[in-house]
Amino acid sequence: MSKILAFSGSFSNTSINHDLIKYASNLTNDVDVSVVRLADFEAPIYHKELEVEHGIPSKIKKLRLLFDEADGFILSTPEYNGSVPAGLKNTLDWISRMEGQIFQNKPVLLMATSPGARGGQSVLEHLSAVLPFWGADLVGTFSLPKFGENFSNGKISNAELETQLKEQLKKLESKLKQA
Repeated sequence: MSKILAFSGSFSNTSINHDLIKYASNLTNDVDVSVVRLADFEAPIYHKELEVEHGIPSKIKKLRLLFDEADGFILSTPEYNGSVPAGLKNTLDWISRMEGQIFQNKPVLLMATSPGARGGQSVLEHLSAVLPFWGADLVGTFSLPKFGENFSNGKISNAELETQLKEQLKKLESKLKQA
């Protein structure tokens, strides 16, 4: 059975993107999904001198093992000031210092949600451009706008948006079956 590592780009304990990750993970079929919080793998801000002096933080090494064991990924991230959250970027910077590309040419479904009408479109556009550089086989994107209106009682309440998410998950699962 294929393994998916699912995580949010947010370090917040009340992350709506983590809520979306949990929900999407429950919609998958015939895959084993592990949901993690990046906050559990927090590391100091990356810089070369720190790496030379102290090496790769042990928490990042543990996270890299989870990346290595995964056959694919689901990532949902907030948009901070129209861009990628610093914690997500820092985590990926640390992972990039180890052998091989971050996502190792494995399939990735990229998602975002926000309270606003654009649903994280800016961060989706940005990450869609850079994820392949980081070794991601980007299979699709999903945006959930107006989280408060479209997500309640632990699930997407808008039928059209739920259908869109299920279609993107099917693409990811199909790609995993081809591997």
